[in-house]
Amino acid sequence: MTNVIDELIELRGLRFHYRDWPSSNPKARDLVLLHGYTGHARSWDAFAAAKSDTYRVLALDQRGHGETQWAPPQAYGTREMVTDLEAFVAAMGLSDFTLLGLSMGGIVSIAYAGVRPPELSRLVIVDIAPEVAAEGMQKILTNVARSDTFATREEAFARARRDNPIPPEDHHRHRVYNSLMRTEEGLWTYRYDRALRDTSIPRERITAEEGWKQVANFNVPTLLVRGELSDILSPDVAERMAKEIPDCQLREIAGSGHPVPLDKPEPFLEVVRTFLTG
Repeated sequence: MTNVIDELIELRGLRFHYRDWPSSNPKARDLVLLHGYTGHARSWDAFAAAKSDTYRVLALDQRGHGETQWAPPQAYGTREMVTDLEAFVAAMGLSDFTLLGLSMGGIVSIAYAGVRPPELSRLVIVDIAPEVAAEGMQKILTNVARSDTFATREEAFARARRDNPIPPEDHHRHRVYNSLMRTEEGLWTYRYDRALRDTSIPRERITAEEGWKQVANFNVPTLLVRGELSDILSPDVAERMAKEIPDCQLREIAGSGHPVPLDKPEPFLEVVRTFLTG
């Protein structure tokens, strides 16, 4: 990962952080990665390093997450994040690029691709659809509402490991450690805006009906990746989405839950690589 560059860019009055993996391939296209809710750009480190042989990889910290500036509490809706992505694409001068979005990043990707931006050439959506399973969403909200401070980073990792023992341990620790920052009291807490942890704050979201219209309007080759054990994307909804999208491949990763790139990094990399080179 010695070639990765951490950059800051101002978009729409906010300071955004992104990681840039330049490719040694002079013909490399651009690949933009969008993390999920509570995630961050560094959760893509292993995947991005592996893909930088053929792509210039750009992993963006979305508003309120990672090292990107926090926004007003009600400014975390999907449309705001889509407009952020549009601004990032324009500022970076991207064209003919591939977009990969996980969970919340996948919802942003759906809304972005649904208007057929001319700069977009391929799309990867990871374990999300216009309809989300209620049980899985409630689990996420319950986890977010728990105590969010820890005496050590290892204490935070131990809880994450109890919650999800599936990922390779070192890969999991890297994700958790880079999710944390120090508080004024010297404790550790998650590196995303506390306002995002407050479910009582109203935020603009894309309705399921609107989302289905957007996926039906895609005009680029699309890969939909589902975790076999996902409690967010049901098999029936995944099948419907694959049929609604004009040019879509559906792939399921065995033994993975919702956070597919975390749970099964090698099978995920292989599935994406096959799609992008096929």
